[in-house]
Amino acid sequence: MIAMVDCNSFYASCEQVFRPDLRGRPVAVLSNNDGCIIAKNKEAKALTHIPYRDPLFKIKGLLAQNDVTLFSSNYTLYGDMSDRVMNVLRDFSPAVEVYSIDESFVDLSGITHVNLETYGHQIKDTVVRSTGVPVGVGIAPTKVLAKLANRISKKIARFNYVFVMDTEERRIECLKWAETKDVWGLGKKHVERLANVGVFTAYDFTQLPLAWVRKEMTVIGERLWRELNGESCIPFDTLPRKKKAIGTAKSFGKKLDNLPQIEEACAYYISEVSEVLRFQKCCCTQLRIYLTTNYHSTNDVQHADKTIVTLSVPTNDTFLLIVEAKKALKRIYKPGFKYKKVGVDLLNLIPEEQVQGNLFMPEATGDKRLIKAFDAINNRYGKSTVSAGLSGTTKSNKEWELIKEERSPRYTTQWDSLLEIGE
Repeated sequence: MIAMVDCNSFYASCEQVFRPDLRGRPVAVLSNNDGCIIAKNKEAKALTHIPYRDPLFKIKGLLAQNDVTLFSSNYTLYGDMSDRVMNVLRDFSPAVEVYSIDESFVDLSGITHVNLETYGHQIKDTVVRSTGVPVGVGIAPTKVLAKLANRISKKIARFNYVFVMDTEERRIECLKWAETKDVWGLGKKHVERLANVGVFTAYDFTQLPLAWVRKEMTVIGERLWRELNGESCIPFDTLPRKKKAIGTAKSFGKKLDNLPQIEEACAYYISEVSEVLRFQKCCCTQLRIYLTTNYHSTNDVQHADKTIVTLSVPTNDTFLLIVEAKKALKRIYKPGFKYKKVGVDLLNLIPEEQVQGNLFMPEATGDKRLIKAFDAINNRYGKSTVSAGLSGTTKSNKEWELIKEERSPRYTTQWDSLLEIGE
């Protein structure tokens, strides 16, 4: 059996852990630059007249009238809370597949000595007691059925966030309850195609001939069909997935029209992603830089461009990558435009031990002692204690920084953000 453990309204729940005064009250989390709402808790979702993606300035009055507490996104906090939840899950099984920041599959195949529903409640209660984050637990014989069981655990109140699909009767009942759009992996186009042939529920889908499914929906559809029919065919993967590329792109706090400020933002982003690259013990062979104006603006002249640099020697050295990025930016930057975003991607990642040098450019490998000292200082004294000069030295003057007026403290990762409890 497999358990799917999914955190409830994860971003909002992380904020409420450190703000117990907000329990039972509507909470929403904003996108980068505080642009719009991207996450809500249960109480905020109940306010159905408040839209998700409308610009914040249009609905701020509506939010205030409904007493909705807003937070700027705080991904450092969410990432750390996610790690804590996953570590708790590892106490219940040695095999945990982290599927996303707020979801994990837990292999329960060796758990035969306890009632699975009782075990599911133990998982749920332990996670909330240890981290403060509420979760739902769905248990079933396959991953796709476990996702469906998890959905049922949250949608039907009498199950109290734990549902076990352990009999054939329950499986059939659940499949008849679920619409095709509720099935994990069935995209919008497949749902529309199935509706055209009279298939509206998960049960209808499992009654289709396998040959039809294989022909019309390829091997992916066949795999879903088999999983829904109780045949496990999606492997359990407990190893971290190897990434082929990493990158970041954030909108500026305000539009920029001069190259030095854009270079500063680009250098900062390079510092962030190259640090991740070194942590993963990988190097990139290519660097992609892109620059764009705000295509939503009807008042600005639009321009966007990108370029890819193939490095003479694969590297994860921040300073070498900044040098290459600076050259690339000069090629795609055109004066006279108001730019809204610069993005950096490190492509074609390879393990550090597989890097081949360049006989004609030995200096391109950089100074490994310098970058090692760079990382050691930041690990010991905190992020950005030392940084590349081009990424800016006075934080308050960084005009490209994200707007994050409502961001909560980084309670769990910074000493000066620790929660203070009054007398």
